[in-house]
Amino acid sequence: MRITKEKIKHYLKEIFYFIIVMAIVANLMSLYRSQSLSNEPLKIQTFKLINNTDYTIDTKRPTIIHFWATWCPTCKMEASNINFLSKYYQIITIAVKSGSDYELKQYLDTHNYHFLVVNDKDGSLSQKFKIAGYPTTFVYNQEGTLVFKEVGYTSTLGLWLRILWAGNK
Repeated sequence: MRITKEKIKHYLKEIFYFIIVMAIVANLMSLYRSQSLSNEPLKIQTFKLINNTDYTIDTKRPTIIHFWATWCPTCKMEASNINFLSKYYQIITIAVKSGSDYELKQYLDTHNYHFLVVNDKDGSLSQKFKIAGYPTTFVYNQEGTLVFKEVGYTSTLGLWLRILWAGNK
C-alpha cells in the first residue's frame, strides 16, 4: 500500500475534525455537569492546609478553588497546569477523599507539585460546593463572586484566560 500526499492530507483533515468534535463534546459535557454546582459567592475566607497552616484569601486578587483527587486520571493530567499557574495566582486546591495529609504530601513531593492543598478527607467541602465530578474548578473575582465554574480538564491557557476574566491584571 502506497501512501500519497493526498492520503496524508485526508487523514490529517479527519484527525483535525475529530479533535474539533471531541473538544465541542467535552465542553458541552462540562457545561451540562456544571449546572448542578454551587453558584454561591465564596463564603470561606480561611482554609486549613495539609501542612497544618491556615491560608487566608487575599481579597485583592481573584481566587481559584480547584477540587481534585489523587485517584482521578483527568486530575493527574491537569495537575501540571494547576502547579504552573499557582506560582502566579491565588489557587487553593482541595483534594477529595485522597488519603491522609502525609499521603498527600508524599503525592505532591513525588510529582514535584507545590500548590496549596486542603485535605477534604470525608468529602464535606465537596458536598458544600455540590461537586458532581473531578476535577472541578471555580473562579471567583476579588469580591468573592463566582464568575466561572467547570467540571473536567482545563488547559493552562484556558484557566489563565478565566483568571484574567475574573479581574486579575
